[in-house]
Amino acid sequence: MSAPLLSLASGVIPEASPLELIGAAAAAGYAAVGLWVEPERFSAGYLKTVKSALLDHQLRLLDVEVIWIQPGAMNPSHLRTLDIAAELNADHVLVVSSDPDQQATVSKLIQLCDHNRDLRIVLEFGAFTEVRSLEQAREAINAVNRPNLGMLIDALHWSRSGGTLEQISQLPAAWLTYAQLCDASGPGPDMANRADVRLEAVDFRLLPDDGDLPLSDWLAVLPAGLPLSLEIRSLSLRSAYPDFTDRARKVLQRTQAWLDDRKAVRTARFS
Repeated sequence: MSAPLLSLASGVIPEASPLELIGAAAAAGYAAVGLWVEPERFSAGYLKTVKSALLDHQLRLLDVEVIWIQPGAMNPSHLRTLDIAAELNADHVLVVSSDPDQQATVSKLIQLCDHNRDLRIVLEFGAFTEVRSLEQAREAINAVNRPNLGMLIDALHWSRSGGTLEQISQLPAAWLTYAQLCDASGPGPDMANRADVRLEAVDFRLLPDDGDLPLSDWLAVLPAGLPLSLEIRSLSLRSAYPDFTDRARKVLQRTQAWLDDRKAVRTARFS
């Protein structure tokens, strides 16, 4: 079985600019990277520079984030984000929703999907958003009914929201084109406290096998060889590895070691 593509998520180095993130990913040995895109930052010249950096380092742009759906009319900057993602040849554009009106969320997802049908839009669920669970995300994607809309499953949000392996196994395989990997420990925060849920997600994720999430079973139920974004947002790693390349390399090496260990043959000793 071939190893999955591993991508450096932008959240691992939130202090970095897109160009710094690209440089760190390349120096650490990644094949892909994800970029946090603030449309107002991407002038025509800056967009060209970022695109050239990706090409020069031969890095695949696994995802662009984040389009955050809000109540009210569609934000024109969201469509601009899609245009930037298309120019950069991004594989995916990540979308979350803070609109409590589920029908409005569906309507805006339709607008995003129809703006550029060659772009792959992925809806991420999480208890700090208004699409709080895998089942709610499934309902929204079915309602949107567009072939370029899929689901992003973050291991942390899936576990904390009460997701099951069976739920993942029942999803259409075409919906799942990459996933976000991390670990976490303990029962986690009170899911009704969105501030604490968000805090864990941005500061207290762990490297694979450092926590309690059933990552081996989770990975086994996903489509084989699915690309993985290493979404290991960690205050501890930011403190221990202030150098961007060192931090990116640590995340990659530990994840590769965990994946290699999963492939090791388990044998029982003779009594």
